[in-house]
Amino acid sequence: MPIDPSFEENREQVDEHEGHAVWGPVDEPEELGIHGTHVAVDFDICLADGACLEDCPVDVFEWVDSPGHPESELKADPANEDQCIDCMICVDVCPVDAIDVDAGRAGRI
Repeated sequence: MPIDPSFEENREQVDEHEGHAVWGPVDEPEELGIHGTHVAVDFDICLADGACLEDCPVDVFEWVDSPGHPESELKADPANEDQCIDCMICVDVCPVDAIDVDAGRAGRI
């Protein structure tokens, strides 16, 4: 199941991580929620294949450890989401549709 593009309406912001919002539910290590707003990554379905890190022309993503998560122990964190240029490459290359980019959502500078 892909990331919910309406997560801002359907989830509550429960935390912040490296300067971006975290949308719940979060129950570590099994549930990690959605990280980011403008560039959002569903950590619960991210399988850390690295395509978004390799292909992003402005280095929005950084690896973050997620020990014990059932899908993968690394996640592509949108740590630099304010640098996003809305090219949508990350959305296109993600094999599990874990990424959603929407310039209209909060968090866009």
